[in-house]
Amino acid sequence: MRTWIAGLAFILPLVIAGASNAEGEGRYQMERNADGFVRLDTVTGEMSVCTEASGQLTCRMAADERAAFEQELDRLTKRVEALEEAQRSGGLADKPRLPTDEEIDRTMGVMERMMRRFMDIVKTLEGEEEKTSPQTDQMPDKT
Repeated sequence: MRTWIAGLAFILPLVIAGASNAEGEGRYQMERNADGFVRLDTVTGEMSVCTEASGQLTCRMAADERAAFEQELDRLTKRVEALEEAQRSGGLADKPRLPTDEEIDRTMGVMERMMRRFMDIVKTLEGEEEKTSPQTDQMPDKT
């Protein structure tokens, strides 16, 4: 409990400093502590504990974040398992529902009316084209 309070006393100034972060500074702020570093994401406020080993810095989630992450992972795992079980037992439809005869007839009626109107437009345009095109009985001279 005492280390938690000491850690909180260390982290509180980091959060306050992150809130007043200048525009030109980076997103993450690192502060050294006795065990390594604490990395603060100045945008989200999330903190990670980082340790240095062999010249590399390794960061891990804080305990609260880790617990939330594991709960979400467990929830998603259970959901996937339930979906897989439903698929195996036939609970999920493997085939899409085919349209009924009534739906097909209604769709075909709409398509038929559309095609008839389209063909009427084509015939009208062809008739107008014949009226406006010049009637030539002779072929022009090619010289």
